Amino acid sequence: MDKKLVHLFKCGNMIIPLYFLKNYKKFKIEFEDFVFLIYLYNLGDGALFNPKMISDSLGYSLSEVMQFISRLSDSNYIELKVVSGDKGIQEEVISLERFYDKLSFIMMDDCIKKEDDTTSCFDSIEKEFGRTLSPMEYEIIKAWKENGHRDELIMEAVKEATFNGVNSLRYIDRILYNWEKGGIKTRADVEKNRKKRARNDEKEEVEEELFDYNWFEDDENDYDE
Repeated sequence: MDKKLVHLFKCGNMIIPLYFLKNYKKFKIEFEDFVFLIYLYNLGDGALFNPKMISDSLGYSLSEVMQFISRLSDSNYIELKVVSGDKGIQEEVISLERFYDKLSFIMMDDCIKKEDDTTSCFDSIEKEFGRTLSPMEYEIIKAWKENGHRDELIMEAVKEATFNGVNSLRYIDRILYNWEKGGIKTRADVEKNRKKRARNDEKEEVEEELFDYNWFEDDENDYDE
C-alpha cells in the first residue's frame, strides 16, 4: 500500500459512511481519490480550503493535493466556492454538495431497482396463481427473498407447483426447502435436476417393464414350438 496512505491511517481516525465504503466502485474513482474524498468528508461541507494543511495532514505535496482537487472537481464530486467570511473577507471553501447529490442518486437508483425486482416477483406469482396474493402470502414471499432465495429460483418453484396442479405457498416453500438441501440455487441447477429425474424415471420404467414381463410363459411358448 502507498506509504502516504499508511501515514494517513496512522494520523487518526476517519469516519467512512458504510454505504459509500461498500459501493465506492459505483462512483468510478480511484482508491486514492476515494480516500482523499473521505478526508474532505471528515473536514465537513464548507470547510476552508487550505492546501498547506491538507498537504501536511496527508503527506502529499502541494502539487499532488491540487491534482486531487482538480480530479474530484472535474468528476463533479466537490466544488471550490468563494464565500464571505468574518468581517466580509472572501474565503475559498470546499463544497461537498455534489458528492451528497451523487450519493443520493446512487442510493435512490438501488432502491428503485430493488423495488422493481420485488414488484416483478410478486406480479409474476399472482399471474401464475390467477389471483391477488394475501398480506400473509406477501410476507412469506418476502421472507424467501430475505433468506437468500433468488427471484428466478422462486419462480421456478412456483412453476413446479403449478405444473403439479398446486397453488399453495406451503407446497412451494417445501420445494424451496428441498432444493436448498440439494444445493439447487439457480435456474440452471433446477434444469439439471429435472433432467436427472427424467433419466431416473425412464430407468425405473424400463426396469418395471422387465420385472412385469412373464419370462416363464415366454419360455413355454419357445418349448412348444
